[in-house]
Amino acid sequence: MIKVGDQIPAVLGIDQNGREIKADDLKGRKTILYFYPKDQTPGCTAEACSLRDHYDDLRSRGYEVLGASVDSQSSHRRFIDKQSLPFDLISDTDHSLVEAFGVWAEKKMCGRTYMGTLRTTFVIDEEGKVERIFSPKEVKTKTHGEQLLEEL
Repeated sequence: MIKVGDQIPAVLGIDQNGREIKADDLKGRKTILYFYPKDQTPGCTAEACSLRDHYDDLRSRGYEVLGASVDSQSSHRRFIDKQSLPFDLISDTDHSLVEAFGVWAEKKMCGRTYMGTLRTTFVIDEEGKVERIFSPKEVKTKTHGEQLLEEL
């Protein structure tokens, strides 16, 4: 599990276009890496759209935005197209990234227990070190973009 002060993994994964995203690609830029459970679901769409709506403001403050879920590249492409998302989404179908960051865990809903992604946001500095973590209880899906702007 990655904690504040830890270095992010050298390879983050493959984006919606099949391009490998590496930590070295992010050097020199602050990055918001947000993990979410599933493309096209209400909460995940609200969160992505909030980040989309505040993307220019986040960029003007020096932040790049990346999303990550265990959905496929094609699912990410459809999600990006449908919601006009201006940032890349990492497809973590082998769960290596969610496990490395410690956001793949047992969840419960409607009396059912299953494994899934915990909605969590990592703020990463220009050197690839985690400087802030927004836990699942802290992330406000409908206003996450505003929340980041207020708290960073």
